[in-house]
Amino acid sequence: MTDPSNSPFVSDVPAEAALRSWLDACVADGCPERVAAVTVPLADAVGRVTAEPVWATRSSPVGDVSAMDGIAVVARDTAGASQTTPLRIDPGSYEVVDTGDPMPDGYDAVVMREHVHYIGGAAEIMAAVPPYQHVRSIGEDVSAGELLLPEGHRLRPVDVAASAAAGATELRVRRRPRVAVIPTGDEIVPVGSPPQLGEILDTNSPMLVAQAREAGCEAWAMPVQPDVVGTISAAVTEAAASADLVIVVAGSSAGRDDYTARVVAELGTLAVHGVAVRPGHPVVLGTVTGTDATPVVGAPGYPVSAALTFDIFIAPVLAALEGASPPHRPETPARLARKLPSVVGMDDWVRVRLGSVGGQVVASPLPRGAGVLTSLVRADGLLLVPAGVEGHHAGAQVSVQLLRRLPDIERTIVAIGSHDLVLDLAATALRSADPTLSLVSTNVGSLGGLVALRDGLCHLAGSHLLHPPTGEYTLPYLDEMMPDRELAVVRLVHRDQGLILPAGNPRGVRGLADLAGGELSYVNRQRGAGTRILLDQELHRLGIDSADVHGYAREEPTHLAVAAAVAAGRADCGMGILAAARAFGLDFVPIAQEPYDLVVDAASLDDPLLEPLWELLAAADFHASVRELGGYGTEETGRRIR
Repeated sequence: MTDPSNSPFVSDVPAEAALRSWLDACVADGCPERVAAVTVPLADAVGRVTAEPVWATRSSPVGDVSAMDGIAVVARDTAGASQTTPLRIDPGSYEVVDTGDPMPDGYDAVVMREHVHYIGGAAEIMAAVPPYQHVRSIGEDVSAGELLLPEGHRLRPVDVAASAAAGATELRVRRRPRVAVIPTGDEIVPVGSPPQLGEILDTNSPMLVAQAREAGCEAWAMPVQPDVVGTISAAVTEAAASADLVIVVAGSSAGRDDYTARVVAELGTLAVHGVAVRPGHPVVLGTVTGTDATPVVGAPGYPVSAALTFDIFIAPVLAALEGASPPHRPETPARLARKLPSVVGMDDWVRVRLGSVGGQVVASPLPRGAGVLTSLVRADGLLLVPAGVEGHHAGAQVSVQLLRRLPDIERTIVAIGSHDLVLDLAATALRSADPTLSLVSTNVGSLGGLVALRDGLCHLAGSHLLHPPTGEYTLPYLDEMMPDRELAVVRLVHRDQGLILPAGNPRGVRGLADLAGGELSYVNRQRGAGTRILLDQELHRLGIDSADVHGYAREEPTHLAVAAAVAAGRADCGMGILAAARAFGLDFVPIAQEPYDLVVDAASLDDPLLEPLWELLAAADFHASVRELGGYGTEETGRRIR
């Protein structure tokens, strides 16, 4: 039974309204509007925010100086000089100068060294110059008394250089905001402790501390606090005494051990509990009152939710404490690689991988679970589906916030289709050879990959699609789906498909025939996956109705996900590749050996972006690495089947 003293969600507050309510509470409770100003030497100023305007105390340059190596002259004395009619200037009518030298009195221009020949003591020039040619005038860069930088400006290396030129040796800046992170939960253990069953590593604290430091703050994590109200309250009070903002990790939902909202309400003001954002719904926003009130955030315990909570709510407040503008990511238009459903009523932040196909950016959604931390690791961008939108169809135009530079995205090979570990191996090898080149793969099944290729949403489609009427793989589908397209098919590997079973095969499974009785629980691949089509073909051959296979409707998107389900005991078996079984230390009963191919537009075979991939597929050491995974044959790797 839920403890009634715990706060339920107040409501699903829209993100902008939640942030506004939180800031209003901070003002009402007396939270400092800005952190204090400090004086720092120029060498320590980069990344800090100016606390007052920076005015030039001297001009730069301080007088007229030469902008080139050459000779100082009187401009009118050079009239008529050219390559065909050089002009001789006698000694005493010019002076030799180097870049940065003060201009000699009486001279108003410089002839660059490349246009001067010396004959005895005379200078022969081959170009006329107008007044002040190649001369930097006093104050050209900045004049004494001029505003160089406004208050609230985050300092860059060039700003520090300009400040030095303008006479500054130190600057008045805001001190770094201080952020304390408090992990909570009886099940949470510090990083470095081998987690036992039921325990979770505290990965959120180092992530949030790093996010705060990246934002220019001082940040630290406190020890993990158990799910005890008094203990959490004491930790929050201690943190608020020395921090400008406190983040309490986990305990923000409405479960029996979720106390963050209650603690905030008791120590200060609970402004918001529950925001219409996914992931990140159970956010707590409020203040803790003391000598000065301190903003406090209850971040959800799921890592993706915690990371996005920082971006959406915490980063703008930290910027405000320094008097700086909120952080802003550049955006780019993109086409969605596959259908993207969304829940109406919540802002849905979707992590995506990006690549440029046919001159247009393509966005492939990543797994959306709030606990899938690797989706943030692999993400090239964030796509916001607003609360009033029900999702997007494949091929729809969307706007994506960039987490990676566009030039890097343009050097990305986009593969969509069937999952295979060899593509991951290829991605690693390509990046090792060329740090500017990436290969990203999205696992939607072989049929989904061919559809994406047909619609111009990828460079490569990974396919091992069995065509039951002919017994051939992939090629018949190309003729059916894209009869007018000139396509090429490149063999990646042959691979062993079979039943993945628990270590030791405790049920004594010998093959697919053992699925007929319904006693074994099965985990399947998604519709359109080549592995599922192979299963259906084999079940038909054995006279087994798929309705009699217990778990047939349960789907996983990759071979590794199938193996993980078996390893965790959630299924007795599932079909996949031998390499996936080996990755989890599981048993394997072979069913078939099949080809896995890469389908591309024929014109793309000569695309410079794909050339390194074709070279890799021809390399003997790459073949050896593939065979080490287990269950792969590389005899035809790189061969053009069509």
